[in-house]
Amino acid sequence: MFKFCSLFSGSSGNALIIWNDQTKILIDAGVSGKRIQAALRSINIDPHTLDAIVVTHEHSDHASCVGVMSRRFNLPVFATRGTWRGMAGWIGGVNEANIRHFNSNEAFMIKNIEIRPFSIPHDAADPVGFSFLYDGRKITVATDIGHMNDRLIENITGSDLLMLESNHDMVMLEEGRYPLVLKKRIKSDYGHLCNDIAGQTIAGLAARGARRFLIGHLSAENNYPELAYETVSRCIAGSGLCVGNGIELYVAGRNEASMVFDI
Repeated sequence: MFKFCSLFSGSSGNALIIWNDQTKILIDAGVSGKRIQAALRSINIDPHTLDAIVVTHEHSDHASCVGVMSRRFNLPVFATRGTWRGMAGWIGGVNEANIRHFNSNEAFMIKNIEIRPFSIPHDAADPVGFSFLYDGRKITVATDIGHMNDRLIENITGSDLLMLESNHDMVMLEEGRYPLVLKKRIKSDYGHLCNDIAGQTIAGLAARGARRFLIGHLSAENNYPELAYETVSRCIAGSGLCVGNGIELYVAGRNEASMVFDI
């Protein structure tokens, strides 16, 4: 078995879980420890059985509870050196034996799961996405992306399940109440991915054989699940394929666990 669940996904906080018979890995911890523990128990995972936390980047919606979870359950925390520098001063103490570094674009193992981090364009110190490999299967998480590029496409291609950011609708963002400086940041090459680009990316991958997609990290102000789903579905249809006819598309919830994907 190789399983994945999005516990929380959105601009207000993120935490994901990937596991098999031997290994359980928490991906980010950007909501309270109490909420993460409750979400894990809702899918029948005892938080005491976690093996590690891997961190995509140091922004608070991904890292605010990393220290708490590490201290509470004696968990090693894997992050790039840049991410560690960015979060070490405010996540609270982490046992030195639990501080683990990895280099972006260099694979490493946590027990029997291979992890392949890859650099992402985002306004953080050294942010990454992750591909997780086990028993010939690949699950990829790629959120907080300012733009798509060839290296990103190369890393996410071949995924049996891809979780991709679909953060905002461009019209909602441009006409919304955010200050201009924040709108520019979100739309920049180091901000967040809009629904249309997410849809075009997924359509291209579907045309090459990918079949299961989870869109996530939706903005509470500038998007909503039905719109993100409709936009991405329309892009897939534009490539001659159809959601529901061999293509699976899901939206990760902001405050509740997704279905458990068995890959």
